[in-house]
Amino acid sequence: MTAVMELPSTREESWRWGDPAAIVAAAELPRGAALDADALFLDLPGARAVFVDGVLDAARSDLRHVELVQVDGGAHVLGRRTTGTGWSIRVAGDTAAELLQIVHIATGGENHLPAEIVLAEGATASVVETYVGTGWSNRSTRTTLGSGAKLTRAVRLLQTAGFVSVRDEVDIHAGASLIATVLGAGDAGTRIDGAIIVSGDDAFAEYGGALLTRNDQRQECAVSVRHAALNGQSKQIWRAVAADTSTASLAARVEVARDAQKTDGVQSLRGLLLKRTATVNLKPELEIFADDVKCAHGATVGELDQRALFYMQSRGIPHAKAQALLTRAFVGDAFAQIADETVRDAFVADADAWLEAAL
Repeated sequence: MTAVMELPSTREESWRWGDPAAIVAAAELPRGAALDADALFLDLPGARAVFVDGVLDAARSDLRHVELVQVDGGAHVLGRRTTGTGWSIRVAGDTAAELLQIVHIATGGENHLPAEIVLAEGATASVVETYVGTGWSNRSTRTTLGSGAKLTRAVRLLQTAGFVSVRDEVDIHAGASLIATVLGAGDAGTRIDGAIIVSGDDAFAEYGGALLTRNDQRQECAVSVRHAALNGQSKQIWRAVAADTSTASLAARVEVARDAQKTDGVQSLRGLLLKRTATVNLKPELEIFADDVKCAHGATVGELDQRALFYMQSRGIPHAKAQALLTRAFVGDAFAQIADETVRDAFVADADAWLEAAL
C-alpha cells in the first residue's frame, strides 16, 4: 500500500495544488475486469500496444518497431517508481517510424510503466496514448530528439476512476521539434508533470492541452520549459473547464538561460467556470536571464459570455446547446496544433462527450 509520507507534500511549490491523498485512494481501489481495448484504437495504420496494469498484452499488440527494454524512470518522485521494463522507440537518422498507438488499461490498484523515445538526426515519429479504467496509473516518458527530429504526441486521459500521473522529460536538440497535446476528459484525478529542455539552436517545443473537470474531481498540470540555446521557440497553450465543485489547476513555467538569446516563448492559460462553485487555478511564470528575447504570458478565468448565450438562444438554439457550442469553441484552441485529422476529431469527440454529460 502506498503511504502518504512517500508522496510529495503540498507544501512544495510544484505540488501546491496536488492531491497525494487521491493517489493513495486510487492505489487502494479493488481490481476488476479489463476493458476491451479494440474500440479505443483510432482508425489509423501503424503499431499498436495494449498494456493492462502496466504489463504488455502481447496477444492484442502489434509492436513492430517498438521494443520492451529496461528503462530508468529518472529521479522524479513519481518517475522513479516506474523504473523497470517499459516500451522503447528508437528511430534511426532520417527515418520515419510508423504511428504508435498505446492503450493503457487499469483494472484497480496501482501500476507503473516507463518509456523512452529516442529519435536520431532527422527522424520523425508519432505516438497516441489512451488511458482508461480505474486505479492509479503512473507513467514516465524520457525523450531525446536529435538534430532536426520531429515528434508528435497525443495523450487522452479517459479513466473513469482513480488517478493518472504522467511525467515527461524531453531534451530537444538543434532544429528539432516537439508537439504534444494532452486531454483530461475522464473522471479520474490527473497530474501532468513535464520538464522540457530546448537544448539546441532553432528548436521548437509546443506542450499544451485541456483539463475538463466535474463533480468534485481535481486535475492539474505543472510543466516547465527551459531554453538553453539560441533562437528557441516554445508554446504552452492550456485550457481548463470546471463544473460543479471541481478544481482544475494549470502551472506553466518558461526559463530562459543567459545564453539563450532570441528566444520566443508564449504561454496562454485560460479557465472557464461552468458554475461559480468550481475552481480554476492558473500560474504562468517567466524567468528570463537573457536580454534579447520575446516572451509573453496570459492568464484569465471567467464564465461563458452571457450576451453570446442570449444571442444564440434568440436564434432558437436551446440553452444547453448554446453552452456546449461556446465551451467547445473555448476548448478547441488547445487542439489546433494536432495535424492529424483523425486524432484531432477523437479529441473533439472526447470533449463533446464530456460536455454532454457535464452540461
